[in-house]
Amino acid sequence: MTTASGEESRGGARDDVLLEVKGLVKHFPISRGIIFSRQVGAVKAVDGIDFFIRRGETLGLVGESGCGKSTTGRLVLRLLEPTRGEVYFEGQNIFHLGREPMRRLRRQMQIIFQDPYASLNPRMTVGDIIGEPLVIHGIAKGPAKERRVRELLEVVGLAAMHARRYPHEFSGGQRQRIGIARALAVNPKLIVADEPVSALDVSIQAQVINLLQDLQKEFGLTYLFIAHDLSVVKHISNRVAVMYLGKIVELADKTELFDDPLHPYTQALMSAIPIPDPTVRRERIILQGDVPSPVNPPSGCRFHTRCPLAEEICRVQEPPFVDLGNHHYVACHLAKPGDIRTRGLAEKVKVAAAQRVA
Repeated sequence: MTTASGEESRGGARDDVLLEVKGLVKHFPISRGIIFSRQVGAVKAVDGIDFFIRRGETLGLVGESGCGKSTTGRLVLRLLEPTRGEVYFEGQNIFHLGREPMRRLRRQMQIIFQDPYASLNPRMTVGDIIGEPLVIHGIAKGPAKERRVRELLEVVGLAAMHARRYPHEFSGGQRQRIGIARALAVNPKLIVADEPVSALDVSIQAQVINLLQDLQKEFGLTYLFIAHDLSVVKHISNRVAVMYLGKIVELADKTELFDDPLHPYTQALMSAIPIPDPTVRRERIILQGDVPSPVNPPSGCRFHTRCPLAEEICRVQEPPFVDLGNHHYVACHLAKPGDIRTRGLAEKVKVAAAQRVA
């Protein structure tokens, strides 16, 4: 069994891996007192995760609000400093880099923020917003910068004349296109898309998703796509990782994950996906209770307080995150090769959930 961090990638054995995350942890301290403040706890936003992303692929990261998805994206770009753990970009640990080497590396790693209304400076024109990275990294200035800005606007489906306008003159979808153009300005290899369509109308979401896919094909981009909408993730991702309370509980190829989810939490999420056919009904798996607090997460498996199949081992021992075959990684004590990889577990989850409701 192997871990999901892609350990074999380091040292050049896996040249197709662009980004590798190993044992990543981020705890936000909770302090008490005004003058002599002292730490009394910590919010365990990300608590030991492993994954890797291959060049040119899209890894979807899904989960409920507050599970640590956005924090993971910011840690990957070193917009936040970790409590511990490692992030390797092209084999180089970014947390070991000084200020100037890290600044140079940022040309290769960019982000598209969730809120297109808050991520653009209202005092700057669109041309200045998109051209700012070109100036900061010494790529272009003057007429060369203006030409590059016009090219980028056309690439994302906007007109060159829009460079003279301000963000408030655009719709939400157009603002997100501006954010995408800004991310593309420095020709990055990796883009973290932090819920880039969640603030947009459904009719606009498809346009932005299709744009991201077209840009990936044209420029060979690699995406970490963060979202909570499984239908969007299914459309754009090559592989999908499922997070719950700071942990990745399942990671697999998109098709395999949607056809054969192995973790009870993933099965519950899948059962909530609407089917665009009124003649087809899907039985919902209703989870009981609320998501526990990340300040004091449950012992053992963090999902055991809501899992209809939880056993005693789930309450006392944290399940390892292992490959059960075909690069399908799961953190579940019930996940055993040849056992859980059948329809039997899904039926047990539905029956147990129905009994809880009754």
